Amino acid sequence: MKAGTNLEKVLEGGGFAVTAEAGPPRGAVPSVILRKGELLKPCCDALNVTDNQTAVVRMSSLSGCILLKQLGVEPVMQMVCRDRNRIGIQSDILGAVALGIGNILCITGDHQSSGDHPSTKGVFDLDSIQLIQVLRQMRDDKKFLSGEDISGEIPLFIGAAENPYADPFEYRVLRLAKKVKAGADFIQIQAIFDVGKFTEWMEMVTDRGLDREVHILAGIIPIRSAGMARYMRDKVPGVVVPDEIVARMEDAKNAKEEGLKICLEIIEQIKDIPAIHGIHIMAVGWEDIVPIIVERAGLLPRPVI
Repeated sequence: MKAGTNLEKVLEGGGFAVTAEAGPPRGAVPSVILRKGELLKPCCDALNVTDNQTAVVRMSSLSGCILLKQLGVEPVMQMVCRDRNRIGIQSDILGAVALGIGNILCITGDHQSSGDHPSTKGVFDLDSIQLIQVLRQMRDDKKFLSGEDISGEIPLFIGAAENPYADPFEYRVLRLAKKVKAGADFIQIQAIFDVGKFTEWMEMVTDRGLDREVHILAGIIPIRSAGMARYMRDKVPGVVVPDEIVARMEDAKNAKEEGLKICLEIIEQIKDIPAIHGIHIMAVGWEDIVPIIVERAGLLPRPVI
C-alpha cells in the first residue's frame, strides 16, 4: 500500500471510514476547535474543517487544520471556490501540503447572498470539478494550472461532495462521474434520511462501476429536535427528510434519544450497501453525540495505521 494520509490508508485498505466535522469558530479562540478535536479524535479517522460554511465568516479552514494537527488529529481541509481565484487556491494548497495537510475537499461553495456579507463579490474562478482537476494536476503532473513546474512532491488525497437528492435526480450520478473522472479519490455525500432513494441512486452508481473508482462516504446528521427535523424538511435545499421521520420526532418523549435512534437505524441500513465505504457525520453544534453514535454503531475502535 502506498504511503498517504490516514484516511487514505483506511479507505484503500478496505476499511469502513468514519469522518466528522469540526467547524471553526466565529472568532480567533483556538480552544473551540481544539475541544472538538480532543472529543472526536478517538472515534474518527479524520475531521473536516469547514471553509466559511453557509457563506458566514469563520476562522480559516487552513488554520483550523493546523490546530488539529497539533493535537495529532488528521484534518480534511475544505476549500470553496467562492472566495479565491486560481492563484490563491494553488498557493493555499502549497501551504497546506508544506504543513502536512494532505486531505482536501473541493466544494464550489454556498452563494454569498445566503451569508452574513450578502453584497460580497463572489469569485468562482473555478468550480468544484475544475478544482479537482487542478489538484490532480498539481499532484500527478507536478504542474500549476499555468503549465509551470512545481518543485517537490504534492501528496494529496482529493475529495468532493455530492448530493443524490438534488434535481434532476437522474443527472446526479452523471455529475458524480464527472468528479471521479476529474480525479476525486473520495466523496462525502449530503445528509441521508430517505434511505430508499439513496439506495436507488447507489444502484445507478454501481451500474456505472463508479464505486470501484472512488470511495463513497454517506452523510449523517443527527437530529436533536422536532423543530430541527421540520426546518431541514422545509427550509434546507437538497436535504430530503421524510414526513415519517418528522412525525417520529414530534411524537417522541425524548427527542434527542429518538434522533439518536433514527441516526443509528440509518447507519445500519447504509452499512448493508456494499458500495459504501464509510460515513461522514455532520453534528453541527452537537459534537458530543458523535462518539456515542460511533460506539453504538459498532464502529469502535478505529483502526490504528
